Amino acid sequence: MDLLQLPSELLYLWHTHRTEVLLSVGVLFAVVRLALHWRTRLAKEALTPPALSPIAEKSLPVQSVEPNQYTKLPAPRPPRPKIGPKIVTGTKRAKAISTAKEPIVDSIQPFIFYYTLGGTTRAYAEHQASLLASPTQRILSPEVLDLAQIDYDDYFISPPKSPNANTVLFYILLVPSYDIDTELSNFLAHLRETHHDFRIDTAPLAGLAGYAVFGVGDSREWRTEREGYCKDAIDVDKWMARLTGGRRGFPLGQGDTGSDGGVKKTLEEWTEGIKGMISGLAKGEGLGEGVKGSGEAIESEDEDGDGEAESGALELENGRAENPRSMRKPSKRSQTDDLEDLRAPIPVDFTTTRPSSKTIPPPPKAMVPVNSPTYNSLTKQGYTIVGSHSGVKICRWTKSALRGRGSCYKYSFYGIASHLCMEATPSLSCSNKCVFCWRHGTNPVGTTWRWTVDPPDLVFAGMKEGHYKKIKMLRGVPGVRAERFAEAMRIRHCALSLVGEPIFYPHINELLAMLHSERISSFLVCNAQHPDQLATLGPVTQLYVSIDASNKDSLRRIDRPLHRDFWERFLRCMDILREKRFTHRTVFRLTLVKGFNIEEEAEGYADLVARALPAFVEVKGVTYCGTSTAAGAGLSMGNVPFYEEVQAFVLSLEAALRRRGLEYGIAAEHAHSCCVLLADRGRFFERAEGDEGGERKWHTLIDYAAFFRCLESGEAFGPEDYIGEPTPEWAAWGRGGFDPRDERVDRKGKPKVVEVVE
Repeated sequence: MDLLQLPSELLYLWHTHRTEVLLSVGVLFAVVRLALHWRTRLAKEALTPPALSPIAEKSLPVQSVEPNQYTKLPAPRPPRPKIGPKIVTGTKRAKAISTAKEPIVDSIQPFIFYYTLGGTTRAYAEHQASLLASPTQRILSPEVLDLAQIDYDDYFISPPKSPNANTVLFYILLVPSYDIDTELSNFLAHLRETHHDFRIDTAPLAGLAGYAVFGVGDSREWRTEREGYCKDAIDVDKWMARLTGGRRGFPLGQGDTGSDGGVKKTLEEWTEGIKGMISGLAKGEGLGEGVKGSGEAIESEDEDGDGEAESGALELENGRAENPRSMRKPSKRSQTDDLEDLRAPIPVDFTTTRPSSKTIPPPPKAMVPVNSPTYNSLTKQGYTIVGSHSGVKICRWTKSALRGRGSCYKYSFYGIASHLCMEATPSLSCSNKCVFCWRHGTNPVGTTWRWTVDPPDLVFAGMKEGHYKKIKMLRGVPGVRAERFAEAMRIRHCALSLVGEPIFYPHINELLAMLHSERISSFLVCNAQHPDQLATLGPVTQLYVSIDASNKDSLRRIDRPLHRDFWERFLRCMDILREKRFTHRTVFRLTLVKGFNIEEEAEGYADLVARALPAFVEVKGVTYCGTSTAAGAGLSMGNVPFYEEVQAFVLSLEAALRRRGLEYGIAAEHAHSCCVLLADRGRFFERAEGDEGGERKWHTLIDYAAFFRCLESGEAFGPEDYIGEPTPEWAAWGRGGFDPRDERVDRKGKPKVVEVVE
């Protein structure tokens, strides 16, 4: 081979075999590097003894040094703190649980609580009461109570007192399940808030002999408990276990409406067990030892599984400590690093005591779903449900005015013709359960808005459509006047007072603006339980506030409010009304209920008037609706005051206001509605415009055209800017208040002669 060709041959070989050469070099390098690594590791393991192996320590010779003035021993250094996060150790003490001995029992009084929408559960409760109704000296006849008609504080914060000190109570709760929002949500919220209230004992119902819960569900809709079968009964059972200190007298019963045997058979079998258990309690046998429900309040994961048990030991009153989480799942710890090996701090949230729930809250539901029991009950009463939470209904005075038989008291007082008025509400829900509510207790209740919200334009359009449809249905009613029927096809006034709490609607100001844009006056009624919404309320023709009691105890008995701070909310609303008297035409509406808020309460009402200074005070006797709901609330015809009693109360209230230096006088009356109007003399008792020497007259009517002019001007205005004509003479005190142009008839439609008392 020619030497001159060698470079080209080598270059040719390199280009041909360079891939194999490079791979071989790389493999050789990796093998050498790995061999060196293994050799170094074996050398370290040879020098390091195995973990926990004994080491023979050799003593080293220590050279003795004689101390002298030039020699100082070095001071020992303090141990260096370990690097890492601080570890806080300790125990969490559980609330003290009452361990009182079983009380001496002379007799047992069963209470059967139920809730119903359609009446089925009430029938079950009455049937169960009949099964238990074999009273003996030791077991008394059961009392049946509707959860929708009682005050929870009377029964579920502490047991009611019995006439006999040695009579103990036993609670039986029949709880159905619904796929809509009902009063049961408020009952469960009450139990939960009572348990968490630090001002109340841990087990405030421990004085009960025991309790038992029976749930009613439908397996066709909810196949399992996880899907919602008897969900409310399960929750009631859990919270009652905590409030009673674990005094579950009998296991949770469940009746399936979708089964062949039905609920009644299951309830009868369950009631037999209740009878045997109550008989044992009457004999002094107690709830038993080792029976689930007869021990401590913290006894199972069912009653401690809602995320309230924090990590750490729970030290009970008897000195025994246990960790509720250690009985469930072992804690998972990392096996890669120890806490002291970590250099970065661990993020810890010290502001909470419970782990955050990862459960996504369910979407809000409709307040009144179509075809629900609430929907069916309200439509049966004549309501037209608008959207998911609003309603409209024809007032009986609208029908009366169409036939020329008189308008309501608002016509005598303020000039509102009833056939031109639409009665509606944007919120069927209320935050009270008043004893005199004539809505049969079927509308939803709640303290916060937790439902879907319909836009105000949908609500407004639905209200008008529903009202006009109902007006058209009256065209064939005998006696309807053609001219009034034609006038009724154009709404001029809207009373937002049908049912529920209109101010509760989140878009109430937008709805009012829509009413005013079509020159429809607005009369809004609220119950003084929503001060924040009242403070932000926009322009309204007239603002009513229901004042159903003059003190805290009476208000609690009459209105049965759901808010625990109801009286504080009430007083805040009084202060807000005082501020709004310059911008709004404010009215107190007093509903008198004999035996509840009439006797010796005129002075208390006068104090409230002095606090809020409303423009008007309406005093009206209660209207009895004559239903079982009212009877369950303790109301009867005996609680309806006669008109003479209302007149006497008004005179007492006027005198009480005068003693406080407040110039309020009787401006008008409507005897048929059992209603009298007091008005502020300084603002509404004046001479006619331009008549300086004329007689002063009451001016309680509203100039609606002036109201809309003020509103459209965009400038600030007050109630004095749209005062109307003088109050008609036939509406003055002592004149009865019935329009002489109309014809008054009795219940059979025959003309009725009314004598005017001078």
